Amino acid sequence: MSRRAADRLKIVLNHLDRSSSAVRSSFTSAQTVSYHPRSLRYTLDTDVLSPEQRIAYEENGFILIKNLVSEEDIDRFRSEFERICKGEIKVPGLLVMKDVAIAKTEFVQDQKAVSKLQDFQEDPELFRYCALPQILNYVECFTGPNIMAMHTMLINKPPDAGKKTSRHPMHQDLHYFPFRPADRIVCAWTAMEKVNRQNGCLVVLPGTHKSTLQEHDYPEWESGVNKMYHGIRNYDPSHPRLHVEMEKGDTLFFHPLLIHGSGMNQTQGFRKAISCHYASADCYYIDVNGTSQENISKEVTDIATKKYGADISLSFEETWALRGRLVHGERTSL
Repeated sequence: MSRRAADRLKIVLNHLDRSSSAVRSSFTSAQTVSYHPRSLRYTLDTDVLSPEQRIAYEENGFILIKNLVSEEDIDRFRSEFERICKGEIKVPGLLVMKDVAIAKTEFVQDQKAVSKLQDFQEDPELFRYCALPQILNYVECFTGPNIMAMHTMLINKPPDAGKKTSRHPMHQDLHYFPFRPADRIVCAWTAMEKVNRQNGCLVVLPGTHKSTLQEHDYPEWESGVNKMYHGIRNYDPSHPRLHVEMEKGDTLFFHPLLIHGSGMNQTQGFRKAISCHYASADCYYIDVNGTSQENISKEVTDIATKKYGADISLSFEETWALRGRLVHGERTSL
């Protein structure tokens, strides 16, 4: 951290220690929060985040960076996505997911049938996103210098078919991850076009990253729910929520315990975003047997068995070790 930034942070924290008045800090021009900590837990000392941005992340569990990814890069990612959907290229290990409502009525090999690409680490063009220097500069603020790209997705939220299946239930990403500590994990989520309430932007519950991992399962939705779209069994629906509207190239960084989801896509177009979950290479695997993560562990290992064959037995942790890729520094543990 530069001397100037360190001095600003020291002044802010000293003020917080001495004063009972609220300090206002904004993560966008439209939202302010109050904060009364004595130290910063969730970010590391770098010259990238300002003291105000660090405090905003500390309070909210997310921070929005405007215009971080270029239009040229996003257009290249979109083109690669379309090539995959049309079957022009095959990517090893790629999981192609389809909306449960659309798959039943429109099971064709084109863009309209695909709602998500997952695990694109073997596609050099899409994986470029995970190694973009401007992304990693921010990621290092949360993970430290040894950075693993652990989970990759390109989300193509379809127009809702009237079944409300384009929703994503409120959840915590840590539910899917058998590695810790949670504070050294972060997601980068970049809008590939304008994202708003009409086409199903992200919805976040600010401050919920300070809580613990909740129990998740498939929600009991009348029209069904997409594969692996687990949701929190019980959460407070009265908790203040924020709809994160974004422009093309804007990137949201958020903590894996932050409760979030997305609404229906009520437009006629597809809403695209690309994302990667990063973890410090110094993180370690945990045994999730007997915990609330046991259900997702079984589901993931069952998928791995179908993908690789019954003669290859992989543990939940091993499925993640296979997908993880070093993008900066040294692979020290994961």
